[in-house]
Amino acid sequence: MTKQREAIWELLRTENNFLSAQEVHDLLENSGESIGLATVYRNLQALATNGYVDVLRLENSETQLFRFCGEAVHHHHMVCRSCGKTIEISGANIEKWADGVAAEHGFTRVSHSFEIFGLCAECSANEA
Repeated sequence: MTKQREAIWELLRTENNFLSAQEVHDLLENSGESIGLATVYRNLQALATNGYVDVLRLENSETQLFRFCGEAVHHHHMVCRSCGKTIEISGANIEKWADGVAAEHGFTRVSHSFEIFGLCAECSANEA
């Protein structure tokens, strides 16, 4: 693990929220770490590919967010549109559905991601 990847890894392990590559870069720079934005992107992708961080694509956006992956098993996320609160969820029905659709169309060795976007209980109450 390179010095830069270790710095990114340690930052993500201390953060509870999903962060964009730009936010990771800014936090590292503000802490005195000299690192390029391209290096941050490259290392985040490598950590995601190896399953060390969760990746979340924002609703209606190309923006990817990253967070330390506390679960070693495949899981999905429920995300509040207002405050960003994120809950990790598992669902056998989702997995069965994805496998069935893949098989129906002759796909093998499939992977998928699934996020549910809505308002958490607190944001819903504040909105009312």
